[in-house]
Amino acid sequence: MTAPRPAGVRASGRPATGSSSVSGAHGQWPMPDRSIIGTVLGIPPVAALGVAVAFTGLGVLIDVLRIGTVGVIFKIGFFLGCLLAVMWVRRRSLFGPMVQPPLLVAVLIPVIVLLVGPPRSGGGMTETLLLVGAPLINSFPTMATTTAVVLAIGIGRLLLQRYDDPELRLRRATAGTTAARPATAKPTRPASSSGRIKRDGRKPGQTVADRARERAREKRLEAERAEAGDTTPAARPRGVSERRGSGAARGEARTSRSPRQS
Repeated sequence: MTAPRPAGVRASGRPATGSSSVSGAHGQWPMPDRSIIGTVLGIPPVAALGVAVAFTGLGVLIDVLRIGTVGVIFKIGFFLGCLLAVMWVRRRSLFGPMVQPPLLVAVLIPVIVLLVGPPRSGGGMTETLLLVGAPLINSFPTMATTTAVVLAIGIGRLLLQRYDDPELRLRRATAGTTAARPATAKPTRPASSSGRIKRDGRKPGQTVADRARERAREKRLEAERAEAGDTTPAARPRGVSERRGSGAARGEARTSRSPRQS
């Protein structure tokens, strides 16, 4: 019998969602890939932007077609879209959803109003500015409130969802130990101060010229010793010389005793 596979894992042992993998005892995703809920995989920043644009654009379109300016439907759609984006996006991609509410209002409202707004009566640039400016002014309170809420949620996620996974802590500790080793390593001593004789026979602190002069003196002494050794008689074995010396001493003692006996 084979053990049951955990949820989200294919038969090959790889996770079902590409490069991300489930970790932890409770099936939580790695911290960089989490949404605001640890067990829910976050979406890429492009998808989060698409969610906010879809909700905001739909709200603006319905209100412009309904009353000619932004209203309640825009406020609800804009708030929900930005809130869902900042909560569902990955932890490592929070910057975009945190700063996108003002940009959505500044881009989507003028574009949609100019495309599907009420027909202009030929008032020129002034009428166009009023047609676009009125919805922007009306949406400012909603934009300010939504931006504040989104920033609060984003900052809260940055503070609470820190990179505290065991694997990341182990990597940081390993990297810190590796970086600290070169700084604490003892400096290597130069060969001249190590107290060892070098390959060419020089002693510590001895130059090449000093070594050459020392070699010349050694050769001269060896030559003098060799000459002195040639002029002296050949060395005799120690035992033979001692026996001959003792025999000569005994002979002298006999010759000295012989007159007294006579």
